[in-house]
Amino acid sequence: MTQQPIVIEDSYSGHVAAGSGAARRTLDDATIVKISVGPMDNNSYLVRCSTTGRALLVDAANDADRILGAIAADDAAVEAIVTTHQHGDHWQALEEVAAATGAPTIAHPLDADALPVAPARRVDDGDAITVGGLTLGVVHLAGHTPGGIALTLTEPTGRVHVFTGDSLFPGGIGRTAGPDEFESLLGDVERKLFDRFGDDTVVYPGHGDDTTFGAERPHLDEWRERDW
Repeated sequence: MTQQPIVIEDSYSGHVAAGSGAARRTLDDATIVKISVGPMDNNSYLVRCSTTGRALLVDAANDADRILGAIAADDAAVEAIVTTHQHGDHWQALEEVAAATGAPTIAHPLDADALPVAPARRVDDGDAITVGGLTLGVVHLAGHTPGGIALTLTEPTGRVHVFTGDSLFPGGIGRTAGPDEFESLLGDVERKLFDRFGDDTVVYPGHGDDTTFGAERPHLDEWRERDW
């Protein structure tokens, strides 16, 4: 496969235009590269340890050549690929990127069997994924799919960054199939995320722009009233 050249901008706003380059956010001990791929404007994230250069890819969603181009441009050594949930728009490039990088894949057991690559590791709520000097926590959020997961990365300063897949977006939780799934997802998001982390927590969703818990927390009651 020919890698498509990618330009990574260092002026990070949380927004990347569909089909454009990529943007990099620099933290104390890590960098986060965000790239929009595919016809559904999916976000793929490359989380790299600043000390070792070892990295985790969150959702090899589409456009394998562009994802590999971003990995090369960031000079990252991908050690693992996490798929946040089983929906096809989040794993169209999984086989190609896994083959090209040799990185093992990771997913929740309840969504694992729907993926085109059998996960080398199956993770559940409370597990941790270590990449270089970074440790990311696993949060199981059931409702959008049975085995949806979010990943939490905590800076040395204490600020938290959460990669939520399609479970949480600016303006609400992800789509659910019925009231039971809605109650499950909203309950998990409230208990496991909003009740646990502060307003400065940054949300990196599976589509679209970033947000913060502070921007979304005042609307939790509205989301519940809106129902599924």
